[in-house]
Amino acid sequence: MSIDLQPTQTSELADTFGLLSDSTRLSIVLACLDQEQSAGDIAEKLGVSPSLVSLHLRLLRGARMLKSERRGKQIFYAMDDACVRDVLKIMIDHLFIHHHSHEDPGK
Repeated sequence: MSIDLQPTQTSELADTFGLLSDSTRLSIVLACLDQEQSAGDIAEKLGVSPSLVSLHLRLLRGARMLKSERRGKQIFYAMDDACVRDVLKIMIDHLFIHHHSHEDPGK
């Protein structure tokens, strides 16, 4: 099966995967995969500075991967793209749950 994309579509797809190629951004998305998180909670969970988390959150919101909701003084972030959530869950399952390795089955 071959998928023919226009050059602009290929570029947009590469940009999307590029956003997730940064381990901090990927960790932020994973933290928000199934539950909303405040920016402070994300920074604490990942052990990085709040300013770094804010920078990455701005990029992820701009790409519409995450959405935000202000409650009082805090802003909470959650997944805004079900397709990205599904792709990540499939990849996690593929890589770490269903061990698709070439190990000898007799071991």
